[in-house]
This record gives sequence, structure tokens and C-alpha cells, in this order.
Amino acid sequence: MSGNPAVVMRLVASAYSVAEKAGAIVRKVLHSGDLGIVEKTGANDLQTLADRLAQKSICASLSRRFPKITIIGEEDLPSEEVQEDLIENGQAEDILQRSCPEQYRALKEEELVVWVDPLDGTKEYTEASRCLHLQAVAQKPHKGLDKTHGTALWLLDNVTVLIGIAYGGRAIAGVINQPFYNYQLGAEADLGRTMWGMLGLGAFGFQLQEVPADKRIVTTTRSHSNKTVTDCVNAMEPHEVIRVGGAGNK
Repeated sequence: MSGNPAVVMRLVASAYSVAEKAGAIVRKVLHSGDLGIVEKTGANDLQTLADRLAQKSICASLSRRFPKITIIGEEDLPSEEVQEDLIENGQAEDILQRSCPEQYRALKEEELVVWVDPLDGTKEYTEASRCLHLQAVAQKPHKGLDKTHGTALWLLDNVTVLIGIAYGGRAIAGVINQPFYNYQLGAEADLGRTMWGMLGLGAFGFQLQEVPADKRIVTTTRSHSNKTVTDCVNAMEPHEVIRVGGAGNK
């Protein structure tokens, strides 16, 4: 670790490790087969056990290490004691080694706000679970069910854990975990990857692919479209429209 990392660098380093813990929770709940689904505002606005446990883990872990920061989670959860096995105390060493951009070096804990979406792409997550359940119930190879299994895995591409960090009302850093990244490599694959970025430093953890200069490609919602969204997409006259779930995945 460098001499005395700035508060924001320590926060990002913690958020990285916490996001990986949350990703592991998301995988564990899916594999358990019991998602504990409840409707928030309707059938298209769901909350799962993974949402609840991941948010508890993220918020409790960060508030324990940084008691003066403000944390805002997507899920409206009751205030209660969090089990120790949900706490993550690690920090990403490679982030701590980096030099903090000068404009953020003097920031204090109480000036930072952390925004948490513990499971972005909940709709796709629940759909994937149903597909995998159908496959498990059959307990034998079947052409149609093989397609169902493939659909389930594709849906899991849309699932992410999101942690954003803001100062003065503006986003300055963030972490994205993809819990099911690498699923194409099979049952023995080491699943998941975590990306992070900060203004003044760049983005890390993935290979940037440039859009061809002669093409306009728009990525939009897979499951929450409406006339306004469609009109906006059409107004940009795209050469290609990619429809996926989850803001983090986009």
C-alpha cells in the first residue's frame, strides 16, 4: 500500500472488494433455487433475496469502514443488525497503489455519497432462474430444454452489481461487478469480473472496444421500453440497436 491513500481511493478499493462479495451472494442465491421474490410496485418491479442480502452486505461493509459517508441503496430495507458473514473487510491493493487525481485528494468522508444497486437486472435474473429450474426438473437432455438453458445463461449476462461514488452532486467513480461473467467456459469456470473507474484516472478491468467510426450503435432497454424510449432511439437514426437488460450491462 502507498503511504497514505486518499479517502476516496480507499473507498473505491473497498467498494471493489465489497462488489465482489455481493456478486458471490448473487450467485449463491441463484444456485440455491429459492430467490425469495417479492413484488415492489408490480410484476415488472421485483425484489429478490439476492437484492436484499447484497445490499445489506454492501452498505454494512462500507459504513463500518467509512462511518461518515452517506450511503443510498435502491432497496427499501428495514434497519437491522447485519450478520458478520455478510461483511467484507478487504480492499483492492492495486487501487490503493494508484495516485489519486489532485482534485479529489483532500475530500473527506462526509463529502462523499455512495449509491448502491445491489442487483441490476433483477427481471433477467428471475427469468434465468425459471429457465434453469425447467432444465433441472427435466433431468435429461432435450433439444428444447438445451435452448432454454442457453437462454438462461444469456439472461445472466444482464445481471450486475453497481456501486457509484459521488461528490458535490456529480458521479466521480464507480464499480461494476458481473457475477456470471465467463459462464461460457463451462461449469468449472471461475465466474465473475469486476470493473472500476474514476474521473481523472480512467476505467479498468475490461477491454475497451471502439465503435466503428462510420456506425451509430444505440444500446437500449430489453424489457422496459415505451413510446418515448422508442421515439428517442429512432430520432438518433441508428445503424444498429442492441436491446439488453440492466443499466450496468449497457
